[in-house]
Amino acid sequence: MDIDINEFLNRDEQKDLLRLLTAGSVDDGKSTLIGRLLYDSKLLYEDQLAALKRDSRRVGSVGGEIDYALLLDGLQAEREQGITIDVAYRYFATSKRKFIIADTPGHEQYTRNMVTGASTANLAIVLVDARNGVIDQTRRHTFIISLLGIKHVILAVNKMDLVDYRESIFNNICHEYRSFITRLKIPDLHFIPLSALKGDNVVEKSESMQWYTGQPLLEILENVYVTSDRNFIDFRYPVQYVLRPDADFRGFAGTIASGVVRPGDDILVLPSRKKSKVKNITTSDGNLKEAFPPLSVALTLEDEIDISRGDMLVHPDNMPRTARSFEAMLVWMDEKPMAKNTAFFLKHTTRTTRASIDQIRYRTDVNSLRKHEASSLALNEIGRVTITTSQPLFFDPYMKNHTTGSFIMIDPITNFTAAVGMIIDRPSINDQPNDEIFTDRATKKEHQEHAQDATLKNIVAQQLLAHEGLKLKPCRGEDGKLTIGVGRRLEERGISEDEALFLLNNDISASLADLKKLFAATDSDLFASLPETVQRVLIEMRFFLGSDAFRNHSRMIRAVQDKDFALATREMEQSSWFAKAGERGRKLLALMKENVRGER
Repeated sequence: MDIDINEFLNRDEQKDLLRLLTAGSVDDGKSTLIGRLLYDSKLLYEDQLAALKRDSRRVGSVGGEIDYALLLDGLQAEREQGITIDVAYRYFATSKRKFIIADTPGHEQYTRNMVTGASTANLAIVLVDARNGVIDQTRRHTFIISLLGIKHVILAVNKMDLVDYRESIFNNICHEYRSFITRLKIPDLHFIPLSALKGDNVVEKSESMQWYTGQPLLEILENVYVTSDRNFIDFRYPVQYVLRPDADFRGFAGTIASGVVRPGDDILVLPSRKKSKVKNITTSDGNLKEAFPPLSVALTLEDEIDISRGDMLVHPDNMPRTARSFEAMLVWMDEKPMAKNTAFFLKHTTRTTRASIDQIRYRTDVNSLRKHEASSLALNEIGRVTITTSQPLFFDPYMKNHTTGSFIMIDPITNFTAAVGMIIDRPSINDQPNDEIFTDRATKKEHQEHAQDATLKNIVAQQLLAHEGLKLKPCRGEDGKLTIGVGRRLEERGISEDEALFLLNNDISASLADLKKLFAATDSDLFASLPETVQRVLIEMRFFLGSDAFRNHSRMIRAVQDKDFALATREMEQSSWFAKAGERGRKLLALMKENVRGER
């Protein structure tokens, strides 16, 4: 049937794109599987096929037959060793869909290469050698796939021809893998037995495994639904470049990270919090009625607003989090081990700022998923860390938004990518890890203290907001950090109570850290051993007074260190701060007096 060329090109343009990767241990047949997929789909050109046959005779490893792995393993070292080292990308298309396949290395030494290939994938094919079953590297790659938020996984049990296509072996491997994966967040899972070398269940159903009633691999790839994986709710538009070709046009170019935008939509600019409306959505092909990820467009606004690279446009009623400190899962990719005191460059969307790693919460053993105490991370290790940046970032949790929830850390001296990170959701009081996952007492104690601190900071923040009502205001300190101070009403500044609580928690964190440092000079566990009510009083005083003014109350501090709360109460009552504190000061004094009654 004759098809008009324009109609054909239009149909081809309308096909959706599936990005996928292959993962698995060394010699599980990843490159062979992709090569066989291309060969059986009749997607190789004649010169490629001729070169493949010639290379198979010269350097092939399958005894004179076509070595399909050579289509992907192009490096000389890969062909000599028979392994994949670097990530190899292949593009192909069928009548239903376009594909970009990333063939990633299986050796543990090249885990960072695997992370690179997986970072843009929608689906992962995890290969298992039917003779060996699920091994440590299978678990490692599956954990990384889960960490990177890939929602669709196919477990391909390869080399079934070497175990006589036995169903029992396939079922045992599936059961073992299913038991492991229950602890991970992978909602869509498929199992398929195949032989990449022989072509069984790759493109066509296998005659040798009639007991398998599912689809062959290519059919699954053509029909898996991935459109819903994108976030079309939360509009996030990091500004990449300001277009100013003439005096009549000012557009803000970038790629839509998530959400949908239309002309006339209200938008808010971060960090300035200026508001405007979208005037036009401009592209090289003309204006659009709406735009969505991953389109690259230029937005023009109704108002003249100072916007530059690194700013973000959002809808006013749906904002990302704004903070200088956050927790993330970090994959270390540098040959040089992590140094916590190093001031890295952190690249997040289009914004680059200085950043430091304040704390390593734990290191994850990717083979067992157990968590261990760590003071540093080495090449290919994964851990949960706390990061502080010099400028505020606008982000969402990675599992909610891959673009605004991910970042890279760059070594300022070598300019190498030192690590990649995925921002995690703020842990709630009930979202702390279970005790049994810790392998040592030190890590368990650290997490218990973290949970107690979170509870304490939340109580103080709520008490402050309840007392001050909406009379608190955000302001910037000398270091540029957004803080809370007493002043105009929050509602006049467009700050909600939830945002105020978040900002308060940031400031209270600084107060708590300063107090712990002050009391640690006497006893490292002294502050934690104080009654909670005393801790709350000290945090609020430190919050309002600042570090230097608070330390001037030396006699009260010394009394608290001695746990002489009666003397501490008298010193507090006689202080100049108490005379100015009004009702809140009287309430704090009452809290202190509770401990005096407790002493009696």
